[in-house]
Amino acid sequence: SLVVLFGATAGAYGAKLGSDERELILLVWQVVDLHSKKVGTLHKSLVKADNLDLSDQCREVSGLTPEGLGKAEPLDRVLQQFSQLVSSDLKVLGRSSYTLCSDGQLLIRQVLHPETSKKNFLLSDCFYSFYDLRKEFHTCYPSSAAVKDLTIKTMAEYLGLGTDEAEEDFGVWQVKTMVAIIFSMLSEGCNHVFTEPETVKYKYETGPCSKSETVDSETVIRARGLPWQSSDQDIARFFKGLNIAKGGVALCLNSQGRRNGEALVRFVSAEQRDLALERHKHHMGSRYIEVYKATGEEFLKIAGGTSNEVAQFLSKENQVIIRMRGLPFTATQEDVLGFLGPECPVTGGKEGLLFVKYPDGRPTGDAFVLFSCEEYAQNALKKHKEILGKRYIELFRSTAAEVQQVVLNRYMSTPLIPTLPTPIIPVIPPPYTIATGSIRDCVRLRGLPYTAGIDDILEFMGDATGDIKPHGVHMVLNQQGRPSGDAFIQMKSADKAFMVAQKCHKKMMKDRYVEVFQCSGEEMNFVLMGGTLNRSGLSPPPCKLPCLSPPAYAAFQTAAVIPAEAAALYQPQALLPTTRTPQASAAAPPTVTYYPAQAAQLYMNYTAYYPSPPVSPTTVGYIAAPPGAVAAAATATHTPLLPQPGALVRMQGLPYNTGMKEILSFFQGYQYAPDDYNGLIQLSDQARSVLQAPKEWVCL
Repeated sequence: SLVVLFGATAGAYGAKLGSDERELILLVWQVVDLHSKKVGTLHKSLVKADNLDLSDQCREVSGLTPEGLGKAEPLDRVLQQFSQLVSSDLKVLGRSSYTLCSDGQLLIRQVLHPETSKKNFLLSDCFYSFYDLRKEFHTCYPSSAAVKDLTIKTMAEYLGLGTDEAEEDFGVWQVKTMVAIIFSMLSEGCNHVFTEPETVKYKYETGPCSKSETVDSETVIRARGLPWQSSDQDIARFFKGLNIAKGGVALCLNSQGRRNGEALVRFVSAEQRDLALERHKHHMGSRYIEVYKATGEEFLKIAGGTSNEVAQFLSKENQVIIRMRGLPFTATQEDVLGFLGPECPVTGGKEGLLFVKYPDGRPTGDAFVLFSCEEYAQNALKKHKEILGKRYIELFRSTAAEVQQVVLNRYMSTPLIPTLPTPIIPVIPPPYTIATGSIRDCVRLRGLPYTAGIDDILEFMGDATGDIKPHGVHMVLNQQGRPSGDAFIQMKSADKAFMVAQKCHKKMMKDRYVEVFQCSGEEMNFVLMGGTLNRSGLSPPPCKLPCLSPPAYAAFQTAAVIPAEAAALYQPQALLPTTRTPQASAAAPPTVTYYPAQAAQLYMNYTAYYPSPPVSPTTVGYIAAPPGAVAAAATATHTPLLPQPGALVRMQGLPYNTGMKEILSFFQGYQYAPDDYNGLIQLSDQARSVLQAPKEWVCL
């Protein structure tokens, strides 16, 4: 038997059904006995949505009103009634089993499954298998239109069924016409047999992915804007109703090993991928998730791996993976098993543990653990921040792709200490400085298109461009040197900044609206130094220096000058590349320069290694001084010279009362520079404002 099912939401109708996240408001169904060609009673149920605000299209097509829906039952009660009424009709027809049949896949995959998942109740098994009437019709009548172009009306017209849509209530006509189409397909001329239903996976299956595997680019999407704590199961739940390939969720990590809010998801077919793209800007909790096309190459780069150790660890299927961070470097497998305890047994005992190590075999403090069921994993997560030895241990949900990224790509295939570029630290002249006061004579632009340049910003500000200070436009880049979507602009007065913020807030630039906030020079300088400024207040800069603006524009200027002991190591004339300037006519009037002054540029090329992602890593930095600058310093100052490139290390996180004696004691057993410990240089407050540390020493 078939149960012909039709539904509608409070929003879009037809090909866009479910694309706007609107709730179900109507279900109509009827049982069809394929053998006796008899039908059961036709049922129509209104569904009370949480939001009764109906779209104009819904009102026009369905004729339903919020008042009428307000008296209906909620979805969970309607689905209970559905099961009871279907069972009753089957008994009358002498049948016991049935399969759903719907007009296309949207009602089942894009409406019912996502909505019930968000409302936290389970669908019965019958909703995990169904026939797509459009596909069955095209199989029966190959000369008809393509599946994506078929509708109930076009199928009826192809068969010459004389039905008048205006004579029946909305939903009733659709179900009656679908039943008539099915009977035509069962006639002697066609003898169509319903044999291969569409299926919806009950749950996401984890598993490894090999780099040698072929991944169709038409099956991969990129999800952006995910909460950082999202697991593969959370992402699978977001795409509930669509079939994700085994091991098809790969959480992306940034260069520091932290989750960056993106994931690559691989589906079983291009059709499923296209349905996933319709969930662009659907919500996961309070956040909307952007969904874009991606390639198979991108997926393999994140999820692929060939390590035998990782492959063996992930060979156990349908396991829940937990990541442990902050383990003592001396921790053994027995220590970890004892920490987890008998209430959360590890799959396979010691075989269910995978310690992450550096290429030289040293432990990183991270480990991955397998659990056979969700209950054991939940028990393990309850031990988050409990103590093992003298350290508290952090536990997070993880994925097979993250295991391969962290163990294989991050640690196994890269050197522990990479070859580091020479830092470029020019001595900053004072002509153009960023104000450090509290006067709110600056504005912050947030949400800029990543392709936006300074010319786009000037056009965006319109008449207010004349109120910008010379060299007052500052683009903010992220740690990878790419546009962050932020910019700061220095205005001539606080009143001008206020007017710009009022006039340009949420004004469109290209295809995005841009937020404009008034702020002070102090706040602007704070963000440009690597901190964050939002409605929650100020957050201190990270331990890693930001990758600041490339030569196209300066990141920031500061009134502070690098102290003589550090400046002597660098030659300013060798630091900045020559800049091509347009040839101006001699008769041309002078113009205001909005770009930051080239001479005031600070571009720091700095690399740090983060051994224990994804949160609060310990930072180890290495700075190599340029040989030419060292040679110049030999004739100009008595500053101790580096015995060789790479001999300079930087210490962070020192107590504020640390002195030379404590540092020498810390490095006991290592050979440092001679000359009466003059290799220790305490950084002044001015230098500290550039190097971004509360208190630091440089050791030679």
